[in-house]
Amino acid sequence: MSSGPNNRGKGSGGVATGQGRNGKKPNGAANGVKQQKQQQPRRKTAREVALDTLVKVAEAGAYSNLQLNRALQDAQLSRQDAGLATELVYGTIQHQRLLDDRLNILVTKGFNKLTPWVLVLLRMSAYQLLLLDRIPAHAAVNEAVTIAKRRGHSGISGMVNGVLRNLERSLSELKEPIENANPVKRIGITHSYPDWLVKRWIDSYGETVAEQICASGNEPPHSSLRVNPLRLSRDKAISLLTDNGYDAVASKLSDAAVIVNGGGNLAQSEGYQSGLWTLQDESSMLVAEVCAPAPGMKVLDCCAAPGGKTTHLAELMEDRGHVFANDVHPHKKQLIEEQAARLGLNAVEAITGDALELASRFEPQSFDLVLLDAPCSGFGVIRRKPEIKWTKSEADVHAIADLQTDLLRVAAKLVKPGGTLVYSTCTIEREENEGQIEKFLANQPAYKLDADWSSHILQPLKEGQVIDESFSGMVQLLPQQFGSDGFFIARLKRVR
Repeated sequence: MSSGPNNRGKGSGGVATGQGRNGKKPNGAANGVKQQKQQQPRRKTAREVALDTLVKVAEAGAYSNLQLNRALQDAQLSRQDAGLATELVYGTIQHQRLLDDRLNILVTKGFNKLTPWVLVLLRMSAYQLLLLDRIPAHAAVNEAVTIAKRRGHSGISGMVNGVLRNLERSLSELKEPIENANPVKRIGITHSYPDWLVKRWIDSYGETVAEQICASGNEPPHSSLRVNPLRLSRDKAISLLTDNGYDAVASKLSDAAVIVNGGGNLAQSEGYQSGLWTLQDESSMLVAEVCAPAPGMKVLDCCAAPGGKTTHLAELMEDRGHVFANDVHPHKKQLIEEQAARLGLNAVEAITGDALELASRFEPQSFDLVLLDAPCSGFGVIRRKPEIKWTKSEADVHAIADLQTDLLRVAAKLVKPGGTLVYSTCTIEREENEGQIEKFLANQPAYKLDADWSSHILQPLKEGQVIDESFSGMVQLLPQQFGSDGFFIARLKRVR
């Protein structure tokens, strides 16, 4: 994909070029009338764009990917500088705790009382010095001081200069591995995660795997697309991409997926525009494949926007049957319809409503297949939305788990005897995943887990040691296993 948020494209360490010049008012021509030369606005540098984005994420709670997309569109940076801005935004948010820990040693007075934009500027600059070896220290420090002068006063710029010069002189010491006898603190500071979240993952997965999860969450996400089988084969799609200069290879995890490295913005590609493929993570693609819908089925996607899994279901059904795609937000209905139209799918019907009220909207036991891709904490997609590890709390996990319980109960009412209910989330929290299914089965004797998944799904999971012979019909994918998003999928059969 492009050097946009989800791809965190790499950029140079230099300062963006193309600075505007202050215009003057020269004397006019022979008629003696003074002509005023219009002053051109100064173009923002990559670091200024990154700083503005980071401040809005910190102060207004903006989503990093959406805010950065808007900022890059407005700034019209070169691809190289857009890559740098993207790297700075994601890296600064992802490594925030480590950066604060190191800066706190150097800012001796009132670190927590710094003006928000000054704190963000110091974090962003410290990220370059501590974690981006390819960026010259002088470029990071000089630009930070210049920005501080433009946005503040000489006292602020002097403080920023002093802190960063001290950091530069202490780099060897500050880059030393974090030593702490408490594994929660050590992992939390080293990989920049809150203690409460690290502790939960250690309790669930053990110290070693918890640290692997945290480290993986700080890596750039790779780009993947889902081939539309109604238009072309995966092999043909790879050939088309390769012929157009993309580095494209078949995914090991999903039969529908192609991994594309360094390929620019795939949403602007002709293949995307003409409905040959959809941008989607590999783990997410497995959800519809686990659903295994057949042509002619009546299917319900309870929480469908923006329509990735909905359209995948329709493709697997050969666009024969009926897929109701529900979302609570009216404006997202259009997103689903646009996706279906782009892919040439007629089986999709987008509807709007609260998923908790679907049991009163449709007849009981009227669907062959119901997919509940439930709202969740989203900790499986921290690579793409790093701010959620700072904005979510343990109370949020408990609250969303309660909602999931209610949604599962409603969805279960709509499945025919012999039909299928699939539950999925993009998180790795056991309370939201295995715990939900265990609680559901304890209260729903009409259902049982269904382990009869297709061999093409199970084989890569076995080879990746994600599942073994004890597989019961649900799987937890962790982000370090395939480089894809963390996802949970469970398939249940209604037996009566």
